[in-house]
Amino acid sequence: MENQRPENSTRPPADGPRMPSMLARAIPFLLISVILGALLFTQFSARNEIDYSFFWKQLEDGNIAELQIRGNVLVGKFKVPPPNPNPEKSTKIGEAPAVLPETFEVTTYITALEVLEKKLNEKGVPYRYVTPTNDNTTFMLFSIALTILLVGGFWFLLRKTRDQIVGGGILSGFSKSPARRYEEGKQRITFDDVAGLEGVKNDLQELVEFLKNPQKFQRLGARIPKGTLLMGPPGTGKTLLAKAVAGEAGVPFFAINGSEFIQMFVGVGASRVRDMFKTAKDAAPCILFIDEIDAVGRVRGAGLGGGHDEREQTLNQILSEMDGFTPTETVIVVAATNRPDVLDPALLRPGRFDRHITVDRPTLKGRIALFKVHSREVPLADDVDLQRLGAGTVGMTGADIRNLVNEAALWATRQEKAHVEMEDFEYARDKVMMGSTREDILSGKEKLMTAYHEAGHALLAWIIPGADRVHKVTVVPRGRALGVTQLLPEEDRYNIGERELHARLSFMMGGRAAEKLVFDEYSAGAEDDLKRATQMARRMVTHWGMSERLGPVAYRSSEENPFLGKEFHEQREFSEQTAHTIDEEVARFLHQAADRAKSVLEEHRDKLDRIALELEQREILLDTDIEALIGPPLRPDADEKHGAHVNGALAAAKQRGDAT
Repeated sequence: MENQRPENSTRPPADGPRMPSMLARAIPFLLISVILGALLFTQFSARNEIDYSFFWKQLEDGNIAELQIRGNVLVGKFKVPPPNPNPEKSTKIGEAPAVLPETFEVTTYITALEVLEKKLNEKGVPYRYVTPTNDNTTFMLFSIALTILLVGGFWFLLRKTRDQIVGGGILSGFSKSPARRYEEGKQRITFDDVAGLEGVKNDLQELVEFLKNPQKFQRLGARIPKGTLLMGPPGTGKTLLAKAVAGEAGVPFFAINGSEFIQMFVGVGASRVRDMFKTAKDAAPCILFIDEIDAVGRVRGAGLGGGHDEREQTLNQILSEMDGFTPTETVIVVAATNRPDVLDPALLRPGRFDRHITVDRPTLKGRIALFKVHSREVPLADDVDLQRLGAGTVGMTGADIRNLVNEAALWATRQEKAHVEMEDFEYARDKVMMGSTREDILSGKEKLMTAYHEAGHALLAWIIPGADRVHKVTVVPRGRALGVTQLLPEEDRYNIGERELHARLSFMMGGRAAEKLVFDEYSAGAEDDLKRATQMARRMVTHWGMSERLGPVAYRSSEENPFLGKEFHEQREFSEQTAHTIDEEVARFLHQAADRAKSVLEEHRDKLDRIALELEQREILLDTDIEALIGPPLRPDADEKHGAHVNGALAAAKQRGDAT
């Protein structure tokens, strides 16, 4: 659901001269200086000088037409240009010519002029004495005149555009807002182009109604929010939603990225903010969209640079401009970010960004709608089941689904198919979720150990209650992994319980436990499993209060702070003893998960061997293949689990006397 810039997009009109116009005015002066300099260099440095002996021979042969005597320098003309006596000798300009030019220059001694005069009279060559000139003086005077001409022309342009930067001076191109304006045209985007975000579109419908008919709200004294902040993971369609609001209302849409405010000159960001808001007010009613606002809207006073850097000055200007809106100005600021936790509180308060809308990952219904939208131009085969694709892509955003559809179409094209089939989508999903297939080929003990590692993961997910459903197991190297066990959630989950978290920890420890059980050693292949398990266990202890020793307390550490330097002056919110207890509880959770994985694998060793040996031979096993090997999953059905949990909670409530 990422956006492309429409062909009919234009930039807002500029009030002052831009940097390109200044360069256009200066180009003639630069060209004149280059041409005059080249002519001067040619005249004073590329002279046709010959040896005196060669000149004397030409004089003896009667080939000298006339001569000027300038001190000890002789300048004359040949009757017939003679051949070059040194054709292999190159000149400053290029290769030496085969025939000398008509004019020549030769240097002699003053004492030899009497002998030369006799020879000239004898040969009948006309000659005259000329007062010599200083070439260096002429060159210096010409250079000074050229410099004065260029400086004067540049100063004239500077005087003509010497207004302040904001008013359009010589650097006005830096201060002008780079916001791009998207006019209503053939590529108009509406809510019909946005799939899977029905709740968000309902929240934004008020903005559309206000832009279309502001008097309807003002009649009852209602005020539309000045700013709307779209928050959500990358690729969920925040930019597309802002364009859809403008398309539905039929008003201009100005878009800019937060990083475009910051440039090399101090104060440029604030100038661009002023120019951007002025342009938006002139084009009202309109929508001003700031993408990735966290690039400029981070909390002030953080980092080693203090509170006077360019980014903070730009943020101050944004706050000032948003406070300057009047209730009758129909300019709505829409911003997008995937890091709302780092934004400055002053930016989020009422009166600036009043409304915060979460654009989350799509649900099952939304994913099916996204598959329909992105496959409209893709010829699908009859076996393609969009319902199954939507159920098998839990957690994917709109951008992920579009990429998956494109990968399936590319793969079908390489296979020279007329339609995109279901197996093409399966291939694309494996590539997106597990990475591309590597050329590495496992063999021998390495392949067998990898097979047991992945079989351990798969068997634990197959048996332990609370783990997700196994979809595919492979020992074909993909991405950065030697093998992959792919799980697919049975349903969309927005919360998770303690039992399921411990089941996931045991699943992550399954590969390592299988290696130790079969080969009596551990391998380096469990590095990523240990990393993810440790992170999950630490969050269980410090964020979710799942440790009995620590109780219902949240322990935040400074490593979560995204600002360099801020954690230097922030004290940790817990003692060293508590930190030691946290480490002990994290280790206890992980040891419990490892012991549980080991005991389950020992109990079902025969099933582990069957999966591993079959995986070593076939390299890829689907969930149907595993079921044929060891039978159906032993974990209870999701509905049964849900009913058991509900019944248990009700029974506990009745015992406490809380149930009605």
